[in-house]
Amino acid sequence: MGGGGARAAYQVGVLRAIARHQPRLTFPILTGVSAGAINTAFMANAPGDFAQRTERLSGLWSNLTTEQVFRSDSLSLFRTAAKWGVRLVSGASRLAARPRGMVDTEPLRAFLKGALSSDDGKLRGVADNLRTGLQAVGITTTDYASGRSVTFVQSNGAPRWQRPHRESVAVELTVEHVMASAALPIFFPAIRLGEEWHGDGGIGLTAPLSPALHLGADRILAISTRFERTHYEPSRPLGSDYPPPAQIVGAMLNAVFLDMLDQDAMNLDRINRLIVDLPPERRMGLRPAHLMMLRPSRNISALAGQFEARLPQPFRFLLRGTGTKETKSPESLSMVMFEPSYTKAVMDMGSDDAEKRMPELLAFLEGEQRPGLQSTGFWRV
Repeated sequence: MGGGGARAAYQVGVLRAIARHQPRLTFPILTGVSAGAINTAFMANAPGDFAQRTERLSGLWSNLTTEQVFRSDSLSLFRTAAKWGVRLVSGASRLAARPRGMVDTEPLRAFLKGALSSDDGKLRGVADNLRTGLQAVGITTTDYASGRSVTFVQSNGAPRWQRPHRESVAVELTVEHVMASAALPIFFPAIRLGEEWHGDGGIGLTAPLSPALHLGADRILAISTRFERTHYEPSRPLGSDYPPPAQIVGAMLNAVFLDMLDQDAMNLDRINRLIVDLPPERRMGLRPAHLMMLRPSRNISALAGQFEARLPQPFRFLLRGTGTKETKSPESLSMVMFEPSYTKAVMDMGSDDAEKRMPELLAFLEGEQRPGLQSTGFWRV
């Protein structure tokens, strides 16, 4: 499960639809990055069968509010803005306080501890589930010091890996690993893990499917929150030919956190076709891995604009200053729209999309091999 901020509610809708048909389904390997790490951690940590976990996760997203993710009152936002302003105009003087992110995410830490039943931050339910069907869990962050992508793994002895700019580390997963993976750069403060500061795992993860592959997956269900526009969908800002900051930031966030999944899917398909044409002794340890990807059928960002008025007034005022009302598709707004009415609508979209493809989904989950991209066309993967 990948990133996308509040759009990760779409993943919960997909899981909820699957659970209606396969309530006792087991995913032996779970990997997540950014907001998807929150869903991954919950599914790996919670007790009960698949349907029970999904139902509880759906309830959490249905009632999630902005105040449970970060402090959005006028005083908190003003203090942060003042720190940034003083630091910028002072040339980073030693007298200026060093701000950590644009918002205070301490409410998210408290929310996650409650949701994950962890007073001390340790995800003890993961160890319990590793004894009853779960094999491995991976949560990916970015080490800000080295720029490396780090996947923190708790498993039943899965081998470690090290590749250029990405590696795995065996750990006992905690709330802090989840907080780090979901720490949207600049906007959310970085999280200290050991001696290093870590942020959103999507920044440096050039191969989003790789953690699942390294952990042994031969079939991958990937749930993207990235809507692919048609050529006819209007995307120009309203009233101006120059894109507002909100539109530019949204395009940047999509490119950094979501687009690499599409590229990785294409690479996986190419490698699969090469492997099957080689005799086993020449495959260098590689194996085919089959992929099914689900993505939104409608524009989640356009949907966010319909609920913008539900945001806390001070935060809404701040966002409008970036131009969220000047574009028909406010990508950045869709990632921080932590309001129940919006997340419920996004979950419903995920459920509807999954139901429409349920025969394909169930066949894939039961082991049916899907045609490659060459046969189906990329966006149907």
